[in-house]
This record gives sequence, C-alpha cells and structure tokens, in this order.
Amino acid sequence: MRRTLISAATVVSTVTAASLLLAPVASATGKPKGDNGTVKIHDSKTGEELKKNEPKVCSFYLDAFGFDAEQKVQWHIEAWANNEQEKGTTVKEGTIVLDGDGHERTEDMTLPNGQYKLFWNFEGENGRAKHKVFKTDCPTDKPTDKPSDKPSDKPSDKPSDKPSDKPGTETPGTSESPSASPSTPGATNAPGSNGGNGGDSDGNLAETGSSAPVGILAAVAVALAGAGAFLVSRRRKAQQH
Repeated sequence: MRRTLISAATVVSTVTAASLLLAPVASATGKPKGDNGTVKIHDSKTGEELKKNEPKVCSFYLDAFGFDAEQKVQWHIEAWANNEQEKGTTVKEGTIVLDGDGHERTEDMTLPNGQYKLFWNFEGENGRAKHKVFKTDCPTDKPTDKPSDKPSDKPSDKPSDKPSDKPGTETPGTSESPSASPSTPGATNAPGSNGGNGGDSDGNLAETGSSAPVGILAAVAVALAGAGAFLVSRRRKAQQH
C-alpha cells in the first residue's frame, strides 16, 4: 500500500514538473505558428514603423508587423462600396516576402475614391485571411477660372460702317452709261446727230426736240409755195391787160 502511494506521488510530481516546463513555451508562442502578426493601412506620408491603422487615405501602402520570419504573403484588394466597380471586384493584388522580423511594406498605390476591402493571405495560416476595410478620399481639383481659350472680353463695338455698295450695283447719283440723258440739251439724239439722219443708234427717230423743227419747215414751205403761186397769178393777169 505504501509503495502504491509513493508511485502515485512520483507520477503527480513528474506531471507537475512537465507542466511548469511547458508553460513558458506556450505563453511565448501565444498563437499557433503562422497566425501571428497584423497588417495596417498607412497613408503614404506615414512612417512604416508606426503601428497604427488609417482607414481613410488617398495615396497609401500596406504595412505588416509581427508575422513569422520570411513568410510569403499574397494580398488583394476588392471594391466594396461607393465606387464604380461591382462589389467584390479585385482592383489591386500583389505578393511580398516578409523580412526576418516578420515585417515588410508594399509600394505606394492609389485607387479611385470609394470603399475597399483588403484580404491578406500568407503561408502557414491556420485561420481565415486577415482583412481590413478602408476608404480612399482624394481631393478633386475644381477649375477656379474659366477656360483660357474663351475670349475674356466681348467685342466692344459692332462694325460702324456697312459696305456702301454691293458688288455689281451702281452707286446712287452716278451712271455707268456713256451717253447723256435724252432730255439733256445737246444730247446725241438731237436732230442732225448720228450721221445727220435725226435718229438714234438704232435708226429710230429721236423723241425729244424733233417735232418742232419739222413743223416749222413744213409751214415755211407751204408759205413759200403760196407766195410763188400768187406772184405767178399776178404776172399772168398783168400780161393779159
């Protein structure tokens, strides 16, 4: 009976000693190998040594801390909300290898304004991928001035003078005809002009100033004829007596 008690005590002592030896190892590892570390979203101007997350950025990078040494990481970013892409569409992706301290960062990158979700997968992970939701919000440049190619001032004056003559038209008060008006004294259509025939260039009798001279000549001719006949009649009568 005594030997049994001694053996039982020995077993308990051995188990207790083993538990005390293994306890520091368990506390030191914390998480299973491969599931350690965290990843942060950093503004491009934020130093990579700072272990803070910035969920609202413009230009940014991914910063990893506390992972196992030289782990290989595959990451991708999906469109999530408030952007032109359909939710779940991969918009960025890449691969990096962490250094001996389980730390590394990506290059700077940008995305159109909106909400996105990072998925961080690495070798040896025992659970799901680490993930972060963040938002990009870059300022948009609005033009402060009107486009320079537009005229700054409207024309101050309209054309003051319109063209006085249309092509091919006469100016009022002038004449392009080489001959004078038929009613002008001394015009070319007066009697005796155009070769002395009393007509115009077409052989027609001029209308103005032609009737009066013809009438006078006719009257004179009649008077002379009458006077001649009278004289002849008187001479005959004188010879008879």
